[in-house]
Amino acid sequence: MLTRTIGRLLVWPIERLAALVAATGIPPNVITWSALILNFWAGILFAAGRFAAAGGMMILAGLCDLLDGPVARRQGRVSMFGGFLDSIFDRYADLILFLGLLVYYSHVNRFGYAMLAGAAMAGSVMVSYAKARAESLVPSAEVGFWERPERLVLMILGALVNRMDVVLWILAIGPNITVIHRIMRTWQQTKEETRAPVPLPRTPARPGSQPTGLPAGSSASLQANISGEVRDSSPMLTRTARRGG
Repeated sequence: MLTRTIGRLLVWPIERLAALVAATGIPPNVITWSALILNFWAGILFAAGRFAAAGGMMILAGLCDLLDGPVARRQGRVSMFGGFLDSIFDRYADLILFLGLLVYYSHVNRFGYAMLAGAAMAGSVMVSYAKARAESLVPSAEVGFWERPERLVLMILGALVNRMDVVLWILAIGPNITVIHRIMRTWQQTKEETRAPVPLPRTPARPGSQPTGLPAGSSASLQANISGEVRDSSPMLTRTARRGG
């Protein structure tokens, strides 16, 4: 994807900046909180109609999002809770940004674009939820294009050039198509797993116990047949005993 290519190009400068920030001793969770606060500020600027300023604030928030992980690694503070907190704050940030746009378009009586902002908000939440829920059932559901980096880059560009109307049309449709794509992918994988044969566990028989599925009273005949002392005269019982063995 385009944003992953850009991310690879930014690895070196981000790592150098992370080294400087890590040397100050700033905890990575503080950087994560800073990203949320900056996004909240961007949402307020969107609500006020100051789109270019909101785009600049989103750039600063995105920089914090890129730094908290490398800083945590350099300080030896990587934790599962830190990753969890980062994901939760990302969802809140998405909601705040779209809520700011929804407030602005409602205030200027552009209710059509307010509805588009609501659809884009729903798509942004459902893309991540569909992936998280699907991966609790199947190995992977990482399909589709409109993940969070792609959405943020498009929002920043739209805000800076004051074309959020076009951006909202794209974000109201694209992410929801990705949700449908992930639903279909998960359905295919669960269907394949359902078709795959599941081996049944074999329970070892206890001494003197009767094998499961044999007619009552056949244990003695089965034991005699296995030991070679007595050959049972019933073909059906003989076939049953062989399956039991």
